[in-house]
Amino acid sequence: MFGKLIRWPNLVFILLTQSLLQYCVLMPGFVQSDHHRPLSLPCFLLIVFSYVALAAAGYIINDYFDLQIDQVNKPERVFISLNGISKQQALVSYWALNLLAIAASIYVDIKTNARMAGISAAICAGLLYYYSLSLKKRLLLGNILVAAITAWSIMVLICLQGIQWPFFSDNFHLERMTQCTFLYTLFAFIISLVREIVKDMEDVPGDIQYGCYSMPIAWGIPAARVFAIGCLTVLLMMLLITGIHLGASLSWVFRLYCGVFILLPLLHISHQLLKADTTADFRRLSQQIKGVMLTGILSMVFFLF
Repeated sequence: MFGKLIRWPNLVFILLTQSLLQYCVLMPGFVQSDHHRPLSLPCFLLIVFSYVALAAAGYIINDYFDLQIDQVNKPERVFISLNGISKQQALVSYWALNLLAIAASIYVDIKTNARMAGISAAICAGLLYYYSLSLKKRLLLGNILVAAITAWSIMVLICLQGIQWPFFSDNFHLERMTQCTFLYTLFAFIISLVREIVKDMEDVPGDIQYGCYSMPIAWGIPAARVFAIGCLTVLLMMLLITGIHLGASLSWVFRLYCGVFILLPLLHISHQLLKADTTADFRRLSQQIKGVMLTGILSMVFFLF
């Protein structure tokens, strides 16, 4: 029950994203560029733990505040109840996870002299609380916040390791590494934003009943659908331009993988969004978007070769 409450598959996504970024994208770049400030394994594991714990706490507090809404939208996914996890147990777990996450990040600051991991974790915890309390009910702001925190879980690793985003540097390996990290950050932000909007379209019945002002409610589902498709179009164009720009530096296997497992599914999702109309349609699309998130994450493996 507790694993379902904290959405353990989504936590695996965070662990996988940060691990593959660190050891498939960043570490090879550090080695080739003679960069001497990579995180040690213990510090890296603490940062991963911190963001996994922050996300788990975020899911708990979101369910805590959305208990009535979820009983309308997703009654089968209500885990805080008399027959499951009590409200008191949920709150104790929430505070414990946040405190452990912030403590782990502060320890990394002490060991690395980074001076930003603890503040970053505390800000993320506060923003996720504010999102669950009220921001998610406001037009687009909550969607952008969740997408930004998702993207930050990628950026934080490069910021903690002394890289100042040298997009145009004399060091080819450092430049390529930072550009790739920024592209993955943009990918995470845009696709997370689209998924949040699709989930809002799925949750319209309960959101209307309890006064939420999400995009599908404020603008209508057709307008929200167009906005989501527009975001997907931007993402597709970004990926295509990147592929053309990098050209021969990308292996044909990597390009084939991205075409089959990222670009084509994104096109399919865009097409399905045009026709989606029921809660079941939007729930299915949300799962498909999560699948593209996974294939995007796994594409980092190719940077080892």
